[in-house]
Amino acid sequence: MTTTTRLNPMEMDAIASRHPELLKSSASKRMRTAAIAGGVVFYLIFSWWFFSIGQVLGNANWGIAGTYLADWVSYEVRPEIHVAPDRTMSLNYQRNSPLGPNPNPAWVELDRQTVTRRVEVPATAIQAAKPKASSSFSFMAPGSALGGATATADAQNRVETRTEEVLTRVLVTYDRSTRIEVADGLVKATHGGETLVMAVDGADTVTPQGALPNWATQKRPGEKIVLAFGATGWAEVEGDEVSVRNRFFGWANFLFDTNSPFFRMSYGEVASLITSGERIDPARSNLSLAWNNILYNAEWQHLDVWTKLLQTVVMAFVGTLFASLIAFPLCFLAARNITPSFLTNQLVKRFFDFLRSVDMFIWALFFTRAFGPGPLAGISAIFFTDTGTLGKLYSEALENIDDKQREGVKSVGAAPLAVQRFGVLPQVLPVFASQALYFWESNTRSATIIGAVGAGGIGLKLWEAMRTNSDWENVAYMVLLILLVVFIFDSISNACRSRLMGRKAH
Repeated sequence: MTTTTRLNPMEMDAIASRHPELLKSSASKRMRTAAIAGGVVFYLIFSWWFFSIGQVLGNANWGIAGTYLADWVSYEVRPEIHVAPDRTMSLNYQRNSPLGPNPNPAWVELDRQTVTRRVEVPATAIQAAKPKASSSFSFMAPGSALGGATATADAQNRVETRTEEVLTRVLVTYDRSTRIEVADGLVKATHGGETLVMAVDGADTVTPQGALPNWATQKRPGEKIVLAFGATGWAEVEGDEVSVRNRFFGWANFLFDTNSPFFRMSYGEVASLITSGERIDPARSNLSLAWNNILYNAEWQHLDVWTKLLQTVVMAFVGTLFASLIAFPLCFLAARNITPSFLTNQLVKRFFDFLRSVDMFIWALFFTRAFGPGPLAGISAIFFTDTGTLGKLYSEALENIDDKQREGVKSVGAAPLAVQRFGVLPQVLPVFASQALYFWESNTRSATIIGAVGAGGIGLKLWEAMRTNSDWENVAYMVLLILLVVFIFDSISNACRSRLMGRKAH
C-alpha cells in the first residue's frame, strides 16, 4: 500500500525559489505548444480564404459528380424519338446499341398507325434517282426550246402520296416513378410525383406548359429542356426530338458483343452449347468460338486491354532492371568512402542529380518525340529517372556501411576487388535489392501515367477511353485491372524484400 504526500503552498514556493528552471521549462513548453497550435489554425484559415475553398464547395455541381460516378458502373440505352410537324413520330437507337441490331425493350411502349400522307420529294433526290444522260454535245443554248423546259421541271420539287406506318404514341418507363410519354405534339414527363407537360412543334421550339420543376432546366425560351432523373437517367426535349438516356446498373455485353452468336444467351445456355451443343461454326468448336468472341469483343476489347496491360508491366520491369544494372557500378564511384577522388564523386553525383531532377513524365515527352509513340519511350523514361534515383540511394547506402568488416577483409591481404566483394557487398546487397524491388512495384503505376503521353501500354488506351467522355465503364474496367496488377506486384515485392532483409512477410 502506497501513500501520497501532498506539498503545501509554502513548500511549493520553496521548491520554486530553489529550482526556478523547472517552472520556467514547463511554462515555455506550454507556450511553444500553444504557438504551434495557433500557427496551424492560422495556416488552415489562410488556406481556406486564399484558395476560396468555401466558394468552390458551394459552387460545385455535385449532381454532375454523381452522374460521372454512376457512368463508371452503368450503361445507357438511348432511344431517339423524332417528331414530325404533322405530329407523327419515328424511333431509332444509337449506333452500336447495347440491345443489339433490333432493339425492342419492354420499357418502351409504341402505338403504331398506318397513314396515307403527301410527302414532298426534293429535286436533288429526283435527279439522283434518274439515269445519267448521254454525253452528246448540243448546239442549243441553255434554257432554250425543249432542253430548258426539262431542266426547269427537274429543278422543281415533286409531291408524292405515300402509305406508311408511323408512331402516334411513345411511352418510355424509367422506373415506377419516372416516365416520359410523347403523343399529339406533347411530351409529358413524370418524376418524383411531379408532371411537366411540354409542347413541341416538330421544328425547333419546345414550350413548357407551366412552371419547370427543379429537375428540369431550360436556358432560354423555346430552347431544349434538359430533364435530370438522377441515377436512373436523363432526357433532352427539343422541338423535333426527344433524346432519352435510360441508365442500367452493370457492364453491358462484357463477355459477348452484339455480333456474337452467343449474344443474349444466358450463362446456362452458353455452357450447354460449349459442352454438348451442335457446332455453330463447323470449322471450330463452340468453346474455341466463345473464347475468340470474348477476346475480340468489339465493345470491351479484352485482348487489346490485356496486351497493353502486360506491355505496361514489361515496360516497368525492363526500365527498372536496366536502371539497377547501370546504377550499381556507378554508385561505387559516387561513394566517398569507396572512391576517394573528390572530382569523380562530384561528377557522378551531379550526373545522378541531372537524371532524377527531370521528372519521369517529362522524360517520357522527350523520348516520345525522339523515338515515336511506343514502349521504347516509356522504358527510356523509367531507365533515366531510376538510374539517377537508385544511384543516389545506393551511394548513400555505401557511405553508411560499417568499415570494420571492410578493414577486416583488407587486413588479411585481400585484393581491392575482393575487399569490395566480401567486405562491402554483404552489407549493402540486401538494401540494393530491396530498393530495386520497391522501384519496380512503383514503376508499374508510373508506367500507366507516362503511357498517357504516348509512351505505350495501358495508359495510352486509358487516355483514349477518357477522351471520348462516354466510355467511362471501359475506364473503370481498366482502372480495376491496373489496381489488381499493382496489388499483386506490391505483394510480390513486399515478400521478396522481407526475405532479403531476413523478416517474415506480413
